[in-house]
Amino acid sequence: MKNRWIALYVENQVGVLAKVSGLFSGKSYNLQSLTVGTTEDATVSRMTICVTSDDITFEQIKKQLNRMVEVIKVIDLTNVPIHMKEILFAKVKDLSSSQIDEVFRIAQVFSVEVADIGEDSVMLECKLTERRNNELIELLHTKFRNIEIVRGGAVAIEAISTSCR
Repeated sequence: MKNRWIALYVENQVGVLAKVSGLFSGKSYNLQSLTVGTTEDATVSRMTICVTSDDITFEQIKKQLNRMVEVIKVIDLTNVPIHMKEILFAKVKDLSSSQIDEVFRIAQVFSVEVADIGEDSVMLECKLTERRNNELIELLHTKFRNIEIVRGGAVAIEAISTSCR
């Protein structure tokens, strides 16, 4: 069992997301992440999906997705060079002034934006890889006690060069 990535081009219509997610829930596939957005063509959306599965199940998933009328194209991103980012907001609350300074230093090290600041709170906006976001969360948890995390799913696109993942 490992994480596998699929990009789907689908018709941008009401109910398509429900049909795709219904396929996963109906077959009891373990859906890790799903993001959806329109493409340069307003009639087409692109879904980025992460599923945890074995090889046989993953092949079944791809075949079932290809059979859906609303699916235009299925791309297996698992073993191709891609650029992938995940959005994350981290709200660090109940801070002293020295702790606020520490959050700013952490933001600088991780190259993330300070999206908002209050009297005793700082909000970070992160567009990092899933692994790097996990590292940031772990660090924040070790240093501060009151943290709120909101994560979006990852988006990915095939690389132009072959030197990335």
